Amino acid sequence: MIQGIAASNGIAIAKAYQLVTPALTYEKKAIDNPNKEIERLDSALATAKQELEKIKEHTRKEMGDEHAEIFSAHLLVLDDPEMVNPMKDKITNENVMAETALEETANMFVDMFKNMDNEYMRERAADIQDVSKRVLAHLLGVTVPNPALIDEEVIVIANDLTPSDTAQLNRDFVRGFATDIGGRTSHSAIMARSLEIPAVVGTRGVTKSVKNDDVVIVDGIEGNVIVNPSEDKLAEYKEKQAAFERQKEEWAKLKNEPTITADKEQVELAANIGTPDDVDGVLANGGEGIGLYRTEFLYMGKNQLPTEDEQYDAYKTVLEKMEDKPVVVRTLDVGGDKEISYLDLPEELNPFLGFRAIRFCLENDDVFRTQLRALLRASVHGNLKIMFPMVATLEEFRQAKGMLLDEKQNLKDEGTAVSDDIEVGIMVEIPSTAVTARQFAKEVDFFSIGTNDLIQYTMAADRMNERVSYLYQPYHPAILNLVNSVIEAAHAEDKWVGMCGEMAGDSIAIPALLGLGLDEFSMSATSILPARTQIRDLSKEKMASYKDKLLSMGTTEEVVEFIREKTE
Repeated sequence: MIQGIAASNGIAIAKAYQLVTPALTYEKKAIDNPNKEIERLDSALATAKQELEKIKEHTRKEMGDEHAEIFSAHLLVLDDPEMVNPMKDKITNENVMAETALEETANMFVDMFKNMDNEYMRERAADIQDVSKRVLAHLLGVTVPNPALIDEEVIVIANDLTPSDTAQLNRDFVRGFATDIGGRTSHSAIMARSLEIPAVVGTRGVTKSVKNDDVVIVDGIEGNVIVNPSEDKLAEYKEKQAAFERQKEEWAKLKNEPTITADKEQVELAANIGTPDDVDGVLANGGEGIGLYRTEFLYMGKNQLPTEDEQYDAYKTVLEKMEDKPVVVRTLDVGGDKEISYLDLPEELNPFLGFRAIRFCLENDDVFRTQLRALLRASVHGNLKIMFPMVATLEEFRQAKGMLLDEKQNLKDEGTAVSDDIEVGIMVEIPSTAVTARQFAKEVDFFSIGTNDLIQYTMAADRMNERVSYLYQPYHPAILNLVNSVIEAAHAEDKWVGMCGEMAGDSIAIPALLGLGLDEFSMSATSILPARTQIRDLSKEKMASYKDKLLSMGTTEEVVEFIREKTE
């Protein structure tokens, strides 16, 4: 049994799929049969071509013709005699291995294209690199994993899953995943909850213990991974799986019920989403709104920026599906661990404290204004609220809002309909913003507290670093006091406060947040019904009576013990 961190509830049982990039290294050797090497090369080229055709078709179905054309360019490389013939000539004339001929020829063309003045031709260098790696892998007999090609039920095993990896996962077949690194608030964990699949992260070595096609059990409730279980163990976990499904059926009875406390106070339970497809899960789990739409996933897994119309279609879809329920859309939050290759973000020593989120958008106003226009155009299709991420100063908020108002006027001048009822708020994820919340509250329409970053910045503890994970403490009095100051500041100005960090769906945090007066709890869709069940048994007035006591405590342990004592 491999132990890790329970990141997404549920039990999954399936074959393992290793999503690990293999080492494409080889030892150069002399050859004595050039014809055999050319046959090997032709075979590798043919296999790569078959794969790319599948990837192209999957991309066309999932993302449309425009994105599928990326792989048309890759296929052209494989069919180009100007590329392939020099490889074969090298094998014949220089008696080199197919691997050597491929790499040397590809590198020559990459260098040539990279140095051209024409941007289109420079982009072809990346196509050649991608294709040559794929062909080289087939020559070496190793598999380059591609999550988009998964066509049977699997459990993904990886060192970590990047946001772009998770964006490509085939939801019809991925039943769960386990990773070497990460915690409950890593993006892989958040996406697992969004996809509603069990996950265990931070195992520190699951990739070394599991091979492709091993039968794997992922226990996302206890945080365990079992490899090639015995018949008895398999039967035990199938029963656990069934029991969890029965529990979900009980929770589902509250799907259409309002979220009301034992003393008849109402709060809002919303969901965090990454794509328009996630909305179905929100509605199926009784979500009363969307408290965080992470728009960066529109920008990932592509070779270029999404157009204004592409973004408009995505936002319109979400707003229409949610009807009149509130939808809080976060503007582009890129940087940190969310890399987008074509944006050419700078290499930074500490990207989480660097050029990211609103900082990137204010400096790249063409990218930002395109998104704002798309959002404004979509605003007539539902109850849209716009939120700027990682705002540290009032000047940043004013500048961002100024651009929004500029684009609103531009659209009106063009004769385009725009809603006049759009609330504009900010994420509170930087301690300076929480400390000066009274000043912000006079200008914003709402706050949404992003605890994933607020905790790591307050505790000076990288949430992705397992060695300091003990400092990632959602219930620490410092965090509770910051949350309280934000809520008090907002309520003094008759503004509402939500929370879209993972803390909002945490069973220990919920009673405390209820007592502090949080208005909206936004969480993974699968956490909504368990949270609603819990809140119905809690008295808001009683929790509020414990507020001063909680805020005066010294340690996380004291807070947890006190909450458990008062709610059991």
